[in-house]
Amino acid sequence: MLRAFLPFFILCLSHFGFSQSRFTLNGYVRDSITGESISGVSIKVNGGSSATISNAYGFYSITLPAGQYEFYISHVSYLSSTYSILLNQEASFNFSLSPRSAGMQEVVVFSKRRDQNVRSSQSGRMDLSIQQIKKVPAIFGEVDILKTFQLMPGVRNAGEGNTGFYVRGGGPDQNLILLDDAIVYNPGHLFGFFSVFNGDAIRNATLIKGGMPAQYGGRLSSVLDISMKEGNLYKNQFEGGIGLIASRFSAEGPIEKGISSFMISGRRTYIDALLKPFVSKESSFYGSGYYFYDLNAKFNHRFSKRDRLFVSSYFGRDVFDFANSKRSFSTSVPWGNATGSIRWNHVYGPRLFSNTTIVVNDYRFQFNATQERFNISLRSGIRDVGIKSDFDFYPNAKHRIKTGVLVTHHRFLPNVFSGSQDSVQFKPNGQNEKYALEKAIYFQDDWQATEKLQFNLGIRWSQFTQLGPFTKYTTDFNGNRIDSIRYQKNRKVISYQGFEPRFSARYLFSDQFSFKSSISRNIQYIHLVSNAGSTLPTDLWVPSTYLVKPQISWLATMGLFRNFSDNQFETSIELYYKDMQQQIEYREGYTPSLSDPETEFVFGRGWSYGAEFFINKVRGLTSGWLGYTLSWTWRKFPEINQGLRYPARFDRRHDLSLVLNRSLSKKWQLGTVFVYGTGNALTLPERFYVMNGVLTQEFSRINQYRMRSYHRLDLSLTYQPAEKAGKKLKSQWVFSIYNLYSRLNPYFIYYDQEGSLQSSNLRITAKQVSLFPIIPSVTWNYKL
Repeated sequence: MLRAFLPFFILCLSHFGFSQSRFTLNGYVRDSITGESISGVSIKVNGGSSATISNAYGFYSITLPAGQYEFYISHVSYLSSTYSILLNQEASFNFSLSPRSAGMQEVVVFSKRRDQNVRSSQSGRMDLSIQQIKKVPAIFGEVDILKTFQLMPGVRNAGEGNTGFYVRGGGPDQNLILLDDAIVYNPGHLFGFFSVFNGDAIRNATLIKGGMPAQYGGRLSSVLDISMKEGNLYKNQFEGGIGLIASRFSAEGPIEKGISSFMISGRRTYIDALLKPFVSKESSFYGSGYYFYDLNAKFNHRFSKRDRLFVSSYFGRDVFDFANSKRSFSTSVPWGNATGSIRWNHVYGPRLFSNTTIVVNDYRFQFNATQERFNISLRSGIRDVGIKSDFDFYPNAKHRIKTGVLVTHHRFLPNVFSGSQDSVQFKPNGQNEKYALEKAIYFQDDWQATEKLQFNLGIRWSQFTQLGPFTKYTTDFNGNRIDSIRYQKNRKVISYQGFEPRFSARYLFSDQFSFKSSISRNIQYIHLVSNAGSTLPTDLWVPSTYLVKPQISWLATMGLFRNFSDNQFETSIELYYKDMQQQIEYREGYTPSLSDPETEFVFGRGWSYGAEFFINKVRGLTSGWLGYTLSWTWRKFPEINQGLRYPARFDRRHDLSLVLNRSLSKKWQLGTVFVYGTGNALTLPERFYVMNGVLTQEFSRINQYRMRSYHRLDLSLTYQPAEKAGKKLKSQWVFSIYNLYSRLNPYFIYYDQEGSLQSSNLRITAKQVSLFPIIPSVTWNYKL
């Protein structure tokens, strides 16, 4: 794979050409304290327009005429530095930046270069440092990356306490979530109330919601790219926290000082352990419980100046057990993700950097229930094994080229339902396990055409092939099988492919003001089909097959971006329109059965449009942002709602978020969050009547009604005691209140019956279920 790309780069080098008077400076940008690489750092020549940005691994390259230069190195989370370098030959130099001290009483919001909001050709990109994420108040004090991104314009949550999120009218499966290059298929714990990402193990996170670069694919709406910490290269470090429902512990440090390091982090809830002493053995619920845990680990080693190896892994599980001894009933529901990636960085030359990744991920869900001699089991999941190679090529100061190729083998278990009663076995009606091979190749060029005009031009080609073993059945009008075709192992059943052009542009009116636009086409071959409004572990991941076609979208955006006060304030206004084809839903009246679930799907179109407004203060004693989104999201299926268009269940007309952080003193930090959103769309019964002695209900059109609006105010106060001389332990207390004024936001609505038909006093009343009233919490965090 690597050798196939080398001739291409040799050709590029000869095409761009360099005279002997031009030389290349390259190297890495690193944290001066931990030695970790820093991405998104601006390396700019003072007094000139030449500049470059460090890539995801901290690597940079810039080619200039021979001479003496002053390089201004800046990143919003670090103190800026200036280096004077004589460039008269090909050279390598590593820059170091010092983190901003907490003692400066300055709150830093974003993990990126200072002027990226205006100068970058990428629109719809949000970069968050883990330090800022930890300052946002969270339910039960549990730091949550996904809930923080849900506070951004254009991103909305799936409901109270849920980690599923919707970006610009797309569904929760249309977001590509990556953890060190490995896909995370189910990002939620506790049926979505908490995310699977432990903040102590995370370095930074980036959300791209528009103009997706060509290096990403397979999803329609957005990319959430999360990077784990690499581990301190110079000294051992320990940190953790103890909260009301969970505790965390992390360790990192050098294996060989300055050469290799490790990081390991764990988290577990202990609700089960706290409640167990209070449940007597005579109780009918003795033996019931719930807990989840996470384990993150990472290792890296520098073999030379040109080669570096990273090994990352994540393992998380939710375990729910319910027992009712009086009814001889018990159930067990384990589910979770496991991911692993091996990445090799190699520098071929001063202008060519590569990364090759081998990825394995596995998501499994299982439901087991037993009542006396009757047993049922439901299993689903997906397993991937893939390899990809990415190349960064820096021909000159005006071009940054990125290209790559990937191959992934998928194994799907969409739905396996089985059961038994005594000697009678219930088995699936046919084969549910499916296999597929996904391939892609891409090329993109970040081109600084003039001092004011910048383009990002990209093209991606992808192919998805369903493979055997597989049996394709022919059925009659009643669904009875009348014929079949058997495909052997690795034989092609059907193949889909297509090009995905990506284009974005930026015009700079001034150093503080720019216009950006983008248009992109995306193809999605893997689908999450849900029969509810939230991302639950019972939702099914299914591949594109001869029955299920890929989803396709076109997204167009344009916006104005303006910075003020030396890039201290960032503002933007963005407009977008998205068209989505081959959207998937269950047919009306669907109920789970033993048959292949894809026979129950229906297909239609979706579209969304809106405007996003954003004001962000990135540094100072007070920081935070205000985001507002005005949007419409529609769906239209020939076989649903009589073929009429209807608002998607995640359509939200108004969505507002206010986040503020204030440094009160060296010891105290204040954080507040206020959110407001239009209520979720839902379908309700409009009439109740009796037919043959049975109470029957007649429903409205799909999503014709709205729940009450959602709003909430959260507050947190962080106390960090003064450090004592000679004492290594550093600690802080975080006091938070979720839903300060105890707003009872609707979770779902049900109809309660009082009286009876026989007594002619039947009364039916709609009632609202709410999850979280005011919830205070306290967490103690420590660091050694």
